[in-house]
Amino acid sequence: MSDSILSVVPVILAGGSGTRLWPLSRSLHPKQYLSLGVGGGPRNQTLFQQAALRLATLAETGIAVQPPCIVANEEHRFTVIDQLRGVGIEAGRVLLEPFGRNTAPALALAAIDASSGDAKGDAILVIAPADHAIGRPPAFTSALRQAVHSAAAGGIVVLGIRPDRPETGYGYIRAEPAADDAAPLRVGSFVEKPDLATAQTYLADGGYYWNSGMFVMRASVWLQALRRFRPDIAAACDVAFRTASTDAAFLRFDSAAFAAIPADSIDYAVMEPASRADSGVEIRMVPLDAGWSDLGAWDAVWQVGARDGDGNATHGDTVVRDSRNTLVHATSRLVGVIGLDDVTVVETADAVLVAHRSKSPAVKDLVAGLAEKGRTEATTHRRVHRPWGWYESIDSGQRFQVKRIMVKPGARLSLQMHHHRAEHWIVVSGTAEVTNGTSVSMLTENQSTYIPLGQTHRLANPGKVPLEIIEVQSGSYLGEDDIVRFEDSYGRH
Repeated sequence: MSDSILSVVPVILAGGSGTRLWPLSRSLHPKQYLSLGVGGGPRNQTLFQQAALRLATLAETGIAVQPPCIVANEEHRFTVIDQLRGVGIEAGRVLLEPFGRNTAPALALAAIDASSGDAKGDAILVIAPADHAIGRPPAFTSALRQAVHSAAAGGIVVLGIRPDRPETGYGYIRAEPAADDAAPLRVGSFVEKPDLATAQTYLADGGYYWNSGMFVMRASVWLQALRRFRPDIAAACDVAFRTASTDAAFLRFDSAAFAAIPADSIDYAVMEPASRADSGVEIRMVPLDAGWSDLGAWDAVWQVGARDGDGNATHGDTVVRDSRNTLVHATSRLVGVIGLDDVTVVETADAVLVAHRSKSPAVKDLVAGLAEKGRTEATTHRRVHRPWGWYESIDSGQRFQVKRIMVKPGARLSLQMHHHRAEHWIVVSGTAEVTNGTSVSMLTENQSTYIPLGQTHRLANPGKVPLEIIEVQSGSYLGEDDIVRFEDSYGRH
């Protein structure tokens, strides 16, 4: 690639769990992979899809945008690929974390990957979380292009948000005035989340910005800074990368090597020490005025949502009467509210949240309590996504369970058997290829089959439209762990 063309690698950090947006966000299907009806994209696009599409718009004369590098949890690997393909994007690489180690190691591994290979060179990394909302994408693209050109000359560039309220949930950036109004500002310091009184002084000062968590820098700049300020993280990431294995677009890390990486954030590990006057590292800031929100809690969703004359924001099938400044989010049924002020109401098929908007951050503690009790509502939805499609529990009782199952065109479940349950399958729509012991048959709408306990079986969709079936399970134990897989197209055991 010509030296006059800047090679940009988007790095999308998609490893968060989003527990503050429960019950819509669950650890096995967190907020970045959900459509919240906010942001600058179509209402049916997920936050992750919006992030990938926004970063692709950076391309212009002089800027070549490479396929994105995604850092995600191992559990979400097929969700990442499916959602990218849903918006016409192919991943350059998907780095699969066996568990979270925070953002500094995630960026280090992405930087090492971007630096490897003969043709990659010293790419400019654009680091963006997958779960942010941007109300005005063109303004975002313009600011990010400015940051790319600034980072090409060296140093680190961060996007800062001018605060419009004394927010205590964000870190802040203290920026110094620039001689040229069009030039990025020099960063004086990174400041941790303040108390309310301090946040009010920051707002009055005018020189403090919210830290958006979006950074732009060359891969070499990040690796050099990390080796200087956190050599332990840098060394451990080098070991983890060398011992990783490649599987198509996926890069999988050895669990023991990954566990040896110290967990830390980008801000704590590098940005705070690098912003000191004697560090020798130049950090600049490009102000971003694009309707940004990190959607960190339900109150933030209300802040960016379209609101009526009484300040109410709604999503789904809702009826709101005599209420003000209230968020009502319905997903599976009609939700009606009367006489509520400053309240959040979120409905899903298996859980309902009602909370004062000021208590939005405390939802995380509620979810932690559910997890301690072993409640599945902390981790999974009634509809559970799989690489081949999804299944949804409709009803269950003593010795039976009814599921609705969708298999994507061309996909198939594993060849498997169960020790404790038999299954009845009824085709609702599409065509099913059924392996039942040694026989293989085709079933169409309204046809059914019976899978005896202990029988080897498989369900596949050979057609071009989604296959939907109703599955009725019966037996002494109906848990998802009663599966013995003999063959699987997705590398599961």
